[in-house]
Amino acid sequence: MHKQPKQKRFNENVLAKYQIYNGIFMTLPFDQIKKTGVLLPLFHDICKDGFSNKKNPSEIVEGFFETYHKDLSEKEKLNLLFKFIQYIERQVVLFDAIEDAAFPIVNNMDGVGTLRNSKETASAENKKEALKKHLENFKVRVVLTAHPTQFYPGTVLGIITDLTKAIQKNDLLQINQLLAQLGKTQFFKHVKPSPYDEAVSLIWYLENVFYHSISHVYNYIQSNIFDNKKIDNDIINLGFWPGGDRDGNPFVTTEITLNVAKRLKQMILKNYYQDIRLLKKRLTFNGVEQTINNLENLLFDNSVNTELNTMIPLDEFLGELNQIKDILISDYQSLYLAEIIDLINKVHIFGYHFATLDIRQDSRVHHNAFANIVNTLQKNGSNLFPQNYLDLSENEQINILSKVADDIDITIFKDEMVTKTLSSIKAIKNIQKNNGERGANRYIISNNQTAVNVMETFAMFNLCGFEHAITVDIIPLFETVDDLTNAASIMEKLYTNPAYINHLKNRSNKQTVMLGFSDGTKDGGYLMANWAIFKAKEMLTEISRKYGIKVIFFDGRGGPPARGGGRTHKFYASLGPTIENEEIQLTIQGQTISSNFGTLDSSQYNIEQLLSAGISNELFSKSKNIMTTNDREIMNDLALTSYEAYVDFKNHPKFMPYLERMSTLKYYGKTNIGSRPSKRSKSKELNFADLRAIPFVGSWSQLKQNVPGFYGVGTALKKYEDNGEFDKVKQLYKDSDFFKTLIKNSMMSLSKSFFALTEYMSKNEEFGEFWDIIHTEYQTSKRLILKLSGYNKLMQNNPAGKASIDIRENIVLPLLTIQQYALLKIQELQKQENPDTALLKVYEKMVTRSLFGNINASRNSA
Repeated sequence: MHKQPKQKRFNENVLAKYQIYNGIFMTLPFDQIKKTGVLLPLFHDICKDGFSNKKNPSEIVEGFFETYHKDLSEKEKLNLLFKFIQYIERQVVLFDAIEDAAFPIVNNMDGVGTLRNSKETASAENKKEALKKHLENFKVRVVLTAHPTQFYPGTVLGIITDLTKAIQKNDLLQINQLLAQLGKTQFFKHVKPSPYDEAVSLIWYLENVFYHSISHVYNYIQSNIFDNKKIDNDIINLGFWPGGDRDGNPFVTTEITLNVAKRLKQMILKNYYQDIRLLKKRLTFNGVEQTINNLENLLFDNSVNTELNTMIPLDEFLGELNQIKDILISDYQSLYLAEIIDLINKVHIFGYHFATLDIRQDSRVHHNAFANIVNTLQKNGSNLFPQNYLDLSENEQINILSKVADDIDITIFKDEMVTKTLSSIKAIKNIQKNNGERGANRYIISNNQTAVNVMETFAMFNLCGFEHAITVDIIPLFETVDDLTNAASIMEKLYTNPAYINHLKNRSNKQTVMLGFSDGTKDGGYLMANWAIFKAKEMLTEISRKYGIKVIFFDGRGGPPARGGGRTHKFYASLGPTIENEEIQLTIQGQTISSNFGTLDSSQYNIEQLLSAGISNELFSKSKNIMTTNDREIMNDLALTSYEAYVDFKNHPKFMPYLERMSTLKYYGKTNIGSRPSKRSKSKELNFADLRAIPFVGSWSQLKQNVPGFYGVGTALKKYEDNGEFDKVKQLYKDSDFFKTLIKNSMMSLSKSFFALTEYMSKNEEFGEFWDIIHTEYQTSKRLILKLSGYNKLMQNNPAGKASIDIRENIVLPLLTIQQYALLKIQELQKQENPDTALLKVYEKMVTRSLFGNINASRNSA
């Protein structure tokens, strides 16, 4: 048990070490410009003093050069600013590595939210059998996505890993060498990665982290909760989107999908091979040695040559391993039994698929493709669809869609999107054949608005040879506030369709429904999005139970609170009995993968937090999480009030111009960190509907305004203060864990805001009034959240988390200043009749380069 408070552990093991190693780093020679490492701290002090004295970024940068480097030419000044950017990027990496190294010291690995704590709580409350029964069915699914919020190339990730290990060992020589390597390693990607490149990057985490952390957690459950008995439930699943997610990404092809599936199988076989090699050194006994040799050869051959396909069936592989286990028990006093059980559990969890490759496409793409399918089939003499099909009512179309079946020839279609869509469905059959059904058995329909959207997908599977034996879960994704409101009625229409309900019977009477936090917040604001999703889950639970269906909720979450991130496990622990909770499924992306699951310790800890959240909600906190009628009325009123404020803000005539001209929005696409375009349409004109949630939220984060994480919250709380009813929301905060979690996550968004950076905008002739609107809402939200919580400062209950944020924000303060300085220079140049285009490009590059460190430092900014 840790005796020191968490903040003290943080200060000693993170802050103190950062100051020491940063001192070493700043003295290393990385470049041609002398004393860059000496000048950066001076520039930092100038920035800090400048903002406290209400100076704008241009005054700060120019004041620095006037004070410390009058003699530099304009070109040399620009070069120095770029060198500062490079230094700061690497300071962020250093801090990441130190924080990762200290993770098991700062965080209590046996404390609240861990499996050991859950087990001990269950024992104390005589609920150990209930805990065991719950874990026989309960699952957590972590789905890795390729959304571009991770700026570290693979080479830098490797350095972070090695640096973390060196810091844990206090190996000063190795740390020094790695810091020198870091200083000379390139961060910037000159070309966009392909979807396959993205997949390879994320598979690194599967191989090096999840393979070990998941099995470690599973082994603990088996030995400590199930008393070493076999568990039929795999408990922890992995999902994978790179190479399968087609929504808005024209670069994902069927060939890439198949190649990613091959790579996933290749890498899991490689990991099994490495484990078998270790076992071979230990299991040198008669009766098992030959079996080990045979498995070693099979795994080696198939992990080297993906086209070989000579692996024995998965059941047979498990049978061989279990036979070895039985011989060890019966003949060799269970010697090395734990090691063979560990491998058996890994094979049980990861199969030949490693992670399930999800396929996703937008309903609007489907709808247009399906109309083309119908027309083309009719022109080719098919009578599968009546001539007037496209003019029929929704119910009439659903009736036809529920009955069609064929194995159509894709070559008759000339439309590229039709062939890509149908090919992706046919690819699923291929993947299931090679990797097992779990290799690809989920198809997600984003922007799902009607029951027809689901049934068109259902029909396309039956037209591609599945013939009403679809071994795939069809998953509608509801994203906007309106779609969330209509979700239950859409699902009821499906549940009353005989063909679809028969499909669900073949899928264990389970229906997965995905809910989009990112686009929900973008559409309706922070409070409304979260409350709309909460209510949608309740209604979907009720309607599903009515028809004997177990609904599984899959949450599309991003990194920051504005996209459903933050202290995610607290949300799941706060759900009551009105929401189905047999599984927790959520997306993890970009920085959140590396920050929450990047090391064995952090991965194990956060997986346990998710498992314990489900356990806590089911076994320990039911009564606390039931919202009364009065609670619901207040929550609903808060959500509606905040929604109205957010929609008014969103409809302000300066909203889009402000984002386009005063933020970094248009620079996201130039970072080359992801294969997906930064907006949905190819139109040059920027409109709100086309904006993706990541650059939208990320741009507010770069401005240090974090609007999506708090806007409307202050207005909603102020309504109760103005009416003399603030005690009502205080009581809600006290009684509702759900509301309390929402408010605490909003605190994180407020904590990462720094309006002094952009205060100069308040004097801008065009945007001054709009900036004031944002700043006023920020001040109102901060004041009333502190009043509501009873805190004196934001995140008072999480001082170590607040300290981490403060250090990171402090590190990037010069970077933010440089970014704003460059944006101001761009605006100046663009006003000129004949601007210097070469200089304009330099400043645009400066803005783009500054994105990297700012995003990485925040760890969950987008």
